[in-house]
Amino acid sequence: MYKKDDTYKKDDKNNSSGAIQTDASGSFSQSLRCKRYSGSGWTVGLGILSIVLLLAGCLSRGLYYSADLYPVLLIAAGSILIMIVLFLVGIRLEKEQEQEQGRKQVPLSPVHWLGNNERMVWRMIRIPGMWWVLWPLGMMTCFGVHAWAGSVSKQGSMDEMLRWSLLALFTLLTALLAARTDGARWLACGWQMAGGLLVLSGILAVCGILPLPFGVMRTADPEISSAGARLGGLLQYPNAYGAVVGMYALERLIAAARVIARPMPAGRLIPAVLPLMPAQAALLLSESRGAWLATGCAAVAAFALQRRGARLPLLLATAAPLACAAWLYRQLAAAQLAPAPVPGLLALAGAWAAALLGTLLLCRLWHSGAAKAPRAAALTAIVLAGAAAALMAVASTADRLAAGVGTGVSRLQMWRDALQLWTEAAWLGHGGDTWRNMFRAIQSSPYVGGEVHNGLLDLALDTGMIGILLVAGWFLLTLRSIFHFAPQLMPSVLVFGLHGVMDFDWSFTLFWMLFIWLGAWAVALKTETEGVQRSGVTVKYTPIRSKSRSSSLFLRYLPTQSRPLSVPMRSFFHILQRVTARLIRVSTVMIILFWLVGTVWLTSRYAVAEVQYRQAMSEPDCTPAQKVHLMAAFQSNPNRPDIVISFARSLLGREAESLLMSSLSHFPMHPQIYIELGRLAAQFGEGQQAGEYFEQAIALNRYDGISQSTALYWMEQAARREWKAGYRDRARQTAAAGVRMYERYQLLAEEVEGGDVRNDRRFVMEKHALGYGENLRRLASASSPLFTPELTKRSP
Repeated sequence: MYKKDDTYKKDDKNNSSGAIQTDASGSFSQSLRCKRYSGSGWTVGLGILSIVLLLAGCLSRGLYYSADLYPVLLIAAGSILIMIVLFLVGIRLEKEQEQEQGRKQVPLSPVHWLGNNERMVWRMIRIPGMWWVLWPLGMMTCFGVHAWAGSVSKQGSMDEMLRWSLLALFTLLTALLAARTDGARWLACGWQMAGGLLVLSGILAVCGILPLPFGVMRTADPEISSAGARLGGLLQYPNAYGAVVGMYALERLIAAARVIARPMPAGRLIPAVLPLMPAQAALLLSESRGAWLATGCAAVAAFALQRRGARLPLLLATAAPLACAAWLYRQLAAAQLAPAPVPGLLALAGAWAAALLGTLLLCRLWHSGAAKAPRAAALTAIVLAGAAAALMAVASTADRLAAGVGTGVSRLQMWRDALQLWTEAAWLGHGGDTWRNMFRAIQSSPYVGGEVHNGLLDLALDTGMIGILLVAGWFLLTLRSIFHFAPQLMPSVLVFGLHGVMDFDWSFTLFWMLFIWLGAWAVALKTETEGVQRSGVTVKYTPIRSKSRSSSLFLRYLPTQSRPLSVPMRSFFHILQRVTARLIRVSTVMIILFWLVGTVWLTSRYAVAEVQYRQAMSEPDCTPAQKVHLMAAFQSNPNRPDIVISFARSLLGREAESLLMSSLSHFPMHPQIYIELGRLAAQFGEGQQAGEYFEQAIALNRYDGISQSTALYWMEQAARREWKAGYRDRARQTAAAGVRMYERYQLLAEEVEGGDVRNDRRFVMEKHALGYGENLRRLASASSPLFTPELTKRSP
């Protein structure tokens, strides 16, 4: 029998009994049966890489924009490829060393080496928890199918496919890390680093210490902010920032409550409660009503899930930090989140110190013994602190709470329009970025919203019920795992789910990374607990198939025969079984390698296109240097509409038209493409064709006054060109089509102005459109119109 800590190194030939020794934790290292990879080096590598990716998500605006996603994805996929190569090469070197030590003169053949490597990778795939990767892979496949079969935006589907590919890689890394013996420590460290970075960077930016561009959103609209400014932090969006710091604050709150539950010296108590006040202050400074509501509901759930004796410590940990955070929020909001650095730092330091001292005092009163007076004083202080915090927060946002009905109405209109759009493709969806590309065509009023502000609806529009079922299954299973093995993480996951259905948090890749991180943390805590419970015990694992039973699994499904199979037939079925198993494993490994290599190749092309396009936009217009950069960007990524439009404007007329026509299949719902095609047709003197393009553009974006005015301008230009070329009947028809556009535009503007609807897009009748409409009327009715070039010399 092998010792518990020994690494299993025997071949299958010498292990017919099938007893495999592993350590108590069942860690990833022993499951690979290779001492070279059982040390802490691989754990350190996995931990550092996972934390780097998580922090990169925090520093890159939450990976909301695709341009921020590409570098992080290249780091993840490239690092995993390098790790796989080093892993396989290391296995071969170790096998060669084993042969030399055993004085074997026969060298390893390529087939034998490939078989050993493939078996090792296959064992890695079978690590417990690795199947979590299937959920993001399923979402990635959905968007990949949309990109291949056609969708409202091929670029949107490709970007979403890459986004979920990054999440699958991140799930893979965290699953490997969670299976390691020290994985829970690394995951806890990464969570603290990410949460501390988000909270402290936001607080210091408000106090004027850390320059953070766009970290504070300023507005004069009382429906958006009562104080005139809201903290968006590194995410640059207050609602999402409030949700993520709410997740961090609740996790820290429950951890602090566990420490407070027992009498502890101040040296251990202060580190536990140290992050609470700044995290709660950051949550309040975001001024996100949805984040407040989601965090409050999750906190109530956390209070209800606590054992009866652990509920009061939770209130003890909440009271003083929340009261001090509310006071700090009141001071900073009065200065519109722009205090002078010294007063801002003094206010921060005072609130922080008061929170720590107040918590220490409450704990001292609570643990002072069985006397009723100290405990009554502690309970009274808790109630007063909570009431004061609530009053200060509500008083500071009363104006917004009273004026914020309009934004709620707009969201209801969005959701109603989104539900109607979803019914058109309920099961499969329309592909990536459906709402952003189609909301202008289906909106019932001129509201502004490139996001639908509802994570479930966004997923339903993109992937239909299939995507909803995938995400729901993933969320419920993760919630179940956390409930059983790490209930202290449950409130944070609830904030992720509750606020995700009220806003577009799920469009931030960072939120999914945090969700994956919490799920892996729960698995790591389970592994750690099992290792502690079974420490000192030798555990044997019997493989599913041993050589003595290798034939039974395959032969049991054969029809029953009166006579046993002959020896040649039995050998044939044995060989067939082994070949089938080998093909399955090799195919799986090859698919993984193809996925990684394809991800690196595609992401690198998109990253090059982004760099080239930015360089082109920095060059003067219509210069040879700009055209070279635009051509390079288009060759790297022909699916982006902004690149296609900019490149088409640098080409001659017919070449530009051909390029735009060929690109329509990639983004058929983009109104600017039809505007460009209509402009080119008008320049060619093809009024009827220009009218069709402009009609399509207006149908896709009818509440855009600039597009409407542009269409009228070019319809007038097309009619003039046809008239001067001698095609007077065509000119009148083109002008009549322009008049119809003008009348519909005028009627729609009057309807919006006179109706009781919000006009967030400020849709009005453009002043130049009046002149274009009158000229079109004269061209449509007169036999020899008088041209008035002063009204048409300028394009809108």
